[in-house]
Amino acid sequence: MTKKTIYLDHAATTPIDKKVLKEMIPYFSQNFGNASSLHSFGQEADQAVEKARMQVAKYFNANLNEIIFTSGATESNNLAIKGVVKAYYKKEKKKPHVITTTFEHHCVLETVKKMEKENLIEATFINPKKDGVISVADIKNAIKSNTIFVSMMYVNNEIGTVQPISEIGKMIKKNNAKIIFHTDATQAVNYFDCNVEKLGVDLLSMSAHKIYGPKGVGALYAKFGLNIAKIQDGGAQEFGLRAGTINTPGIVGLGSAISMINDQRTKNNMQIQKLRDYLIAKILKEIPDSRLNGSKIKRSPNNVNVNFSRVEGESLLMMLSQEGVFASTGSACSSGSLSPSHVLLALGLKPEETHGSLRLTLGKNTTKKEIDYAVKVIKGSVEKLRKVSGNVLRDFYLNNKK
Repeated sequence: MTKKTIYLDHAATTPIDKKVLKEMIPYFSQNFGNASSLHSFGQEADQAVEKARMQVAKYFNANLNEIIFTSGATESNNLAIKGVVKAYYKKEKKKPHVITTTFEHHCVLETVKKMEKENLIEATFINPKKDGVISVADIKNAIKSNTIFVSMMYVNNEIGTVQPISEIGKMIKKNNAKIIFHTDATQAVNYFDCNVEKLGVDLLSMSAHKIYGPKGVGALYAKFGLNIAKIQDGGAQEFGLRAGTINTPGIVGLGSAISMINDQRTKNNMQIQKLRDYLIAKILKEIPDSRLNGSKIKRSPNNVNVNFSRVEGESLLMMLSQEGVFASTGSACSSGSLSPSHVLLALGLKPEETHGSLRLTLGKNTTKKEIDYAVKVIKGSVEKLRKVSGNVLRDFYLNNKK
């Protein structure tokens, strides 16, 4: 009997869409030219890259020269933060102030922490409220005379809470239009309006593999005229901001994937959100001592992050995997780390509570039947783990009883 395979880890990565893959394939073989070459092979590749740039720019309501192709959101975030600070230093010769949050993706959080440690910046880290949403007032109150940069993720990658990006953008422009506003929109692009004018952002990062595109490619929207410096040396590709041979197949895939979102988003969002709410209700009803992490209302349509008391998350993941249910305890970038989730700690959970959390993220092909099977497996696994946990505590008590 073939074991079921239920994939509920779409926040980690999505399967590449068949249409996207079909458009990419020729650029691995017959149309293999380097997009920087002047001959016809190169120009054919360059035309494909520029078509993709047009598709990405259209989606974000940006200009063509505002789209920088990168290897993904991690590189885009590094370029945004380091590039702005480097350019500021070169011009002003003094240390700037940067504001971000305590529950950003590691590629933002660690970049800011490292720059602070190296005494390149002064940094303020804003805590979210218990529901996993950042207060606009907290950002406003953190602004100083030397604040030059604010970085705020659009949708949290672990708990799926949606941040008030447009409100923060309006507040920043009203209070100090010179402050540069950046958002990591990696988990938002597939589900929310990412019109950069409406959001009021100067920089926006994203990855293709979160929107049914290929891994290893992404983009940075950088508003025209922004003072940003390159952070790696080499050629003059991507308007002199991102050196290296252009990843033509990947970029074609990114353009193809992002061009399909608007046609599918409304229908997909309704379908996925309906299943998400069904999954949340079913887990909370059928599994005692379980709770939802983060706001249910201000939440991505595809994200469910639940906490099970008296359960160790890594053990739960392994049991689910054996039954064909694939999920995660948090960010895929943190897999293998036994440290408590910094996102859940930021919400006020105790370290031992964070280890009992499970992230289930749905995709456009997830079905109700798959949800029913997943909950059945999760329920059985939680019961087994709690029984083991109870026996361990009982034995400890008996062995240490005076």
